[in-house]
Amino acid sequence: MNYDEEVISAVFAASKTDKAEIEKIEKIRFYFSKIMETLGLDLEKESLKGTPDRVARMYVKEIFNGLNPQHFPSITLFDNVLNYEEMLVEKDITLYSYCEHHFVPIIGKVHIAYLPNEKIVGLSKLNRLVQFFASKPQVQENLTMELGRCLQEILLTENVAVYIEARHLCVASRGIKDTNSLTHTSFYGGKFKLPETKKLFLESIQ
Repeated sequence: MNYDEEVISAVFAASKTDKAEIEKIEKIRFYFSKIMETLGLDLEKESLKGTPDRVARMYVKEIFNGLNPQHFPSITLFDNVLNYEEMLVEKDITLYSYCEHHFVPIIGKVHIAYLPNEKIVGLSKLNRLVQFFASKPQVQENLTMELGRCLQEILLTENVAVYIEARHLCVASRGIKDTNSLTHTSFYGGKFKLPETKKLFLESIQ
């Protein structure tokens, strides 16, 4: 099933999805309250008694809403009437995701480039794609590949590059507690595998 088919299926199942989201919120609210109680927190405390509900709604409606294919963004494509053939780059796209190993934030930047074929994409749609795929528990390597392959499918071209640099709070806030390290991952398709094209892309995002 491709991404378009997933979106269409999700739209027809909207009422069912809404019910499913309500059930998810109720379950997360219950289990998160148990986690808080296990930690010894007082759920009768004014500042804590609404926390299980806030966390449940935040998980389902916001930071993990990319788990629901219904939220896949509408992608606007335009005919490449100018026959633009050079590299198109959008860099420094804000990345905010969550590590699937510890459920703590991954914060960084995404850089995307492609060589247009018959279609070009609205620039803001690249940001929305990043936001969608980031809105679920992730591994940075997987996020990089998901974005690259999805863009190849949407743009009808293999000539796509994705570069991500991010800080992982599972490294910064626990364990080694290194607040300076960055993780870099990349995806190169088509002509971006060629050394000269890759070099031009990397120079453009510096």
